Amino acid sequence: MRVAIAGAGAVGRSIAGELLENGHEVLLIDKAPTAISVERVPQAEWLLADACEITSLDEAALQRCNVVIAATGDDKVNLVVSLLAKTEYGVPRVVARVNNPKNEWLFNESWGVDVAVSTPRLMSALVEEAVSVGDLVRLLRFSHGDANLVELTLPEESALAGTQVGNVEWPQDTSLVTIIRGTRVLTPTRDDSLEAGDELLFVAAQAREEQLEDLLSVRREDASS
Repeated sequence: MRVAIAGAGAVGRSIAGELLENGHEVLLIDKAPTAISVERVPQAEWLLADACEITSLDEAALQRCNVVIAATGDDKVNLVVSLLAKTEYGVPRVVARVNNPKNEWLFNESWGVDVAVSTPRLMSALVEEAVSVGDLVRLLRFSHGDANLVELTLPEESALAGTQVGNVEWPQDTSLVTIIRGTRVLTPTRDDSLEAGDELLFVAAQAREEQLEDLLSVRREDASS
């Protein structure tokens, strides 16, 4: 897979390093000469250019990329790069970094963004995930279909503890994708039973999140008694 990353700062270089370790081709683009540190990620291709300029993206051959990641520290730049990648070059997958949570509402398919990653929101979600049991935590938002990656740790008092996955009437537009049980990562089947303490990851429509939380967490009448 070929990936272009706009923004060769600490975030962009870290992403590049991970992708290269997984066997992907990576092109790092940045307009600041001081950001071009080939020795830090020598396996990557480097381009000194403004990723907001069509001529630069032509030089980067963006049409050959499977994924574009807009990872600069400027939300305006990330939106422009995302829009150009999607509309001018037809890049199948565009991922954009959100620096200011107030701008998160802009990072959607109208601007060519398939996945928006808000660093402040993600850090907050990870803190919540570490301390919350029985509460639904939103980890990541997907632009298409208005869906989110959400997590809930099944509490001891949940009515679903001990229930087989196939016997649960999950809300519409909701999919259980992973069960994390201790050190194990399970791909759920219909015959797997849910256990208290399981960390459940779902892709769910935003409109179904409350319904999903009510289904999995402590019953409210039990909690109030």
